[in-house]
Amino acid sequence: MAIIDEQHRFGVEQRSKLWQKNDIPPHVLVMTATPIPRTLAMSLYGDLDISVIDELPPGRKPIQTVHRYDSNRLKVWKFIKDEIAKGRQIYIVYPLIQESETMDYKDLMDGYESISRDFPPDGSGPQYSISIVHGKMKPADKDAEMKRFSEGKTNIMVATTVIEVGVNIPNASVMIIESAERFGLSQLHQLRGRVGRGAEQSYCILMTSFKLSSDSKVRLETMCQTNDGFEIAEVDLKLRGPGDIMGKQQSGILQLQIADLVRDRDILMVARNEALKLLKKDPSMTLPEHQTLRNVFIELSKKKNIWNYIS
Repeated sequence: MAIIDEQHRFGVEQRSKLWQKNDIPPHVLVMTATPIPRTLAMSLYGDLDISVIDELPPGRKPIQTVHRYDSNRLKVWKFIKDEIAKGRQIYIVYPLIQESETMDYKDLMDGYESISRDFPPDGSGPQYSISIVHGKMKPADKDAEMKRFSEGKTNIMVATTVIEVGVNIPNASVMIIESAERFGLSQLHQLRGRVGRGAEQSYCILMTSFKLSSDSKVRLETMCQTNDGFEIAEVDLKLRGPGDIMGKQQSGILQLQIADLVRDRDILMVARNEALKLLKKDPSMTLPEHQTLRNVFIELSKKKNIWNYIS
């Protein structure tokens, strides 16, 4: 197998060059722009050959990411107006559609009303037009709003995470994520990937309140420091845990007795390579020097969850 962080940017010819690294073409190709912690854990333990495409396509610039508090909103709005004046388009993403009694986060409906006041469609100054997209809309209505934005008929797209994947508007240069502390690293990275698809400089602005947990601060700092999907996944792995390697759970602590998947990555890779050499030399582990290892493996194989005993 091969896993490629291809950022949705490369064609078949470029991918085939990566496959030539293997003796035979892979039967399965896993491609991801946002590796989840479980994916990273499986790449350490499993038979995955990892190829990372870390260069941008010709003409594109790295996305500049900044963190701003709600108190800086007027300056952010001024920046948006400057970008629109240059002919650019803007995404503004909210974690909720409507106000919640249990979660103190920005919501799309209130945000849309506020944005409509600050960016009026008529008046003596510049005229603005706004699209709105969320998961409760009818598919035809969502498609119509997306079409208006993609054709440049609207300047601002107010949306929830329904635009997280499958949206490609090269003219959109700014992604604003409201209540960014609400989102995980993978989702923040995916949302940021909606911009930076054209030749112009693009920006991602993470808006939050002042009340931030220590984990939220780490996530925001990570987003501002790097665009590398694997580096982001490693931080995510530290924060959330790798999840269930044998199942579907994508976060949570893996109860290894000694090893740490992030801290001991180099040691784990050495151990894996040594194990492959041993199995190539003695697949059945019948040589005298391998009998102790064979006996331990037989005993561990009787247990229900062998992963707990790896270290």
